[in-house]
Amino acid sequence: MRLRIFTEPQMGATYETQLAIAKAAEDLGFDAFFRSDHYRTVLPEAGEPGPTDSWVTLGALARETSRIRLGTLVTAATFRHPGPLAITVAQVDRMSGGRVDLGLGAGWFEREHTAYGIPFPGTRERFERLEEQLRILTGLWGTPEGETFSFGGAHYTLDDSPALPKPVRPGGPPIIIGGVGPRRTPRLAALFADEYNVPFQVPEATGEAFARVRAACEERGRTRPMVYSVAQTVCCGRDEAELARRAEAAGRSLAELREGGLAGTPEEVVDKIGRFGELGTECVYLQVLDMEDLEHVELLAAEVRAKL
Repeated sequence: MRLRIFTEPQMGATYETQLAIAKAAEDLGFDAFFRSDHYRTVLPEAGEPGPTDSWVTLGALARETSRIRLGTLVTAATFRHPGPLAITVAQVDRMSGGRVDLGLGAGWFEREHTAYGIPFPGTRERFERLEEQLRILTGLWGTPEGETFSFGGAHYTLDDSPALPKPVRPGGPPIIIGGVGPRRTPRLAALFADEYNVPFQVPEATGEAFARVRAACEERGRTRPMVYSVAQTVCCGRDEAELARRAEAAGRSLAELREGGLAGTPEEVVDKIGRFGELGTECVYLQVLDMEDLEHVELLAAEVRAKL
């Protein structure tokens, strides 16, 4: 079981804070450091000091780390045109020596779009744009060097693109598609994803979502392997006082986290992760909400990661 540290910097985190937790995750042996791609917190608070751009941040972290993988869970297709996004991700991938994963989704949080002047179309159009972006990204990265790439869709048109720069891995970085939608998401995952992620669901719902994607893969005759992963909020403590302190710092109820997340002693967290493992989960994104609490990350490494 691979464990990855997953953060929400829009809640209020400077680059220095993100660098500190990313370096801690690498030094402590975690598989990856991921961050959300949001421009506004979902909470009423402003999220001081304000948002940081995910790919600017990951480009900097690429030069400050050496082993850990880096990525987004997930970048919104509404935020960037697919051509420039392909350039950005490929450049960060090369800056990191091939350590980038791209999580890509349709976008869902309307308030962050209106706050920064980003168009927010309806659900159907957002998924249409997501599919076209996936086709363009994989097309650009998969075009042989010396050849060009063109695409004509309902929302994007590319004419004779040089399809550069190339990422380190032939065909591009691993693509992660997440969500629990019953129709669009399984189809897109089967067509484009290297990894399918179920965010913040109990084991029963997670198993059902995995089954839908496995069925979609079988229906389309997919033969290449799919990585199945989950994202879960983590709140780990050696005793009730430590747990209560961490839940309060994260702005969440401990009872809520116990019921719907990975909250408890290290032994409890290991047991809960084991339930997801029984469903075929190969990778768990541990959502750490208090990014200043590096002792939490150290505890997760020493008492949870080491036992898995």
